[in-house]
Amino acid sequence: MKNNKSVYQNVLQMIGKTPLIKLNKSVKNFSGKYFAKYEAYNPGHSSKDRISLYIIEKLEKNGILKPGSTIIETTSGNTGFSLAMVSIIKGYECVLAVTSKSSTDKIDMLRAMGATIYVCPANVSPQDPRSYYQVAKRLNNEIKDSIYINQYFNDLNTEAHYMTTGKEIWEQTSGEITHLVACSGTGGTISGCAKFLKEKNPEIKIIGVDAYGSVLKKFHETKELDLNEIYPYRITGIGKNLIPSTTYFDLIDHFEKVSDEESAHRARKVTSSEGILVGYTSGAAMQALYQLNSNKYFNNESRVVIIFPDHGSRYMSQIYNENWMENQGFMNSSKNHRQKIEFIDNSSEKK
Repeated sequence: MKNNKSVYQNVLQMIGKTPLIKLNKSVKNFSGKYFAKYEAYNPGHSSKDRISLYIIEKLEKNGILKPGSTIIETTSGNTGFSLAMVSIIKGYECVLAVTSKSSTDKIDMLRAMGATIYVCPANVSPQDPRSYYQVAKRLNNEIKDSIYINQYFNDLNTEAHYMTTGKEIWEQTSGEITHLVACSGTGGTISGCAKFLKEKNPEIKIIGVDAYGSVLKKFHETKELDLNEIYPYRITGIGKNLIPSTTYFDLIDHFEKVSDEESAHRARKVTSSEGILVGYTSGAAMQALYQLNSNKYFNNESRVVIIFPDHGSRYMSQIYNENWMENQGFMNSSKNHRQKIEFIDNSSEKK
C-alpha cells in the first residue's frame, strides 16, 4: 500500500473537507435553498477538530510546543475532545477545565480520551477562582512545560476557520452563498468564515446565533458589556458571559437569540425530518433560521448555509433523553411529541 492516497496515516488527516448537505423536509416551506455544513464528519465529530490541529501545529512550528508538553484548555466538551485526540497522536498530555453544563456524555468521552478533567461550576463570573477560565490559568502556572490554548483570546482559532471552513463553504456553493448562519461562542467559526466569505463577496450576510443569558447580541448592538444580560442557560457551545477577542463583531451583520427549550425541540425535529442526528447547538442554529424565516429575512434567491457544529450523540443524556427534557420543563408544550410517544407505547402493548 505504498503511497496509497486513499490510506490515512493517522486520524488527523481526516480533519476538514466536511460535506455540505441540502436540507429538505425541515425547510420545505421556506423561500430559498438551505444547506448544512456538517462538521460532525470530522473524526472528533465537531468543528473543534479544525482549531485543535491548526493551533497545535502552529505552536509546534513556532517552537512553543515541545515533546512532553502539557496542553491546557477550557471547554464545554468539543474543543477538549479534539485537543485530547490530537494530543494522543502527537504525544502530549491534555488537561481540561470543563464547565458543569457539559453533558455527562461529553465528560465521559473526555475521560475515555485520556484527558485529566476538572469540572468547574458554570454559573459563576469569569473572575471567580472556581470558573473554568481561572482554573485553567492556575493549572497553566502550576504545571511545568504547559501551554494554555485559551481559544477565546487566541486569533489562531479564527484563522483556522478562515483558512479551511470559510474556503470550503465558498467552493462548495460555487460562490453562490448569500447568507451564513452560525452559532457564536468563542466566535472563531463565524468570524473566520465571515472574513473569508466577505473578502470574496461583501454582500454575503453573516448571522450569529446567541443564547438568552449571553451578552453577545447586546454587545454587537451597543458595544457595551451589559452584565444584566447574564443569567444561567443550558445550551453549551453558544453565547458567552464575556467578550472574546476571537469574535469579529464588525463582520457579523445580525445576531439572533434563541431559547434553550426551542433549540432542544428544534434539534429533535431536524433529526426526525432530515435523518441527521444533530447536537444542541445545531438545534439552536436551526431555531434561529426558523425565527429569521418567520420575519421574512430570506427570499427565493437566498442560498443559505447553516453550520451544524457537532453530533447529537454527545447529547443523549440531555436533549435526546426524555427524563432530562421533562426535568427542564421542556415537554409541557410538546403535545405532538407526547402523542407520538403515547402511540408507540400503546401499539407495543397491543402486540
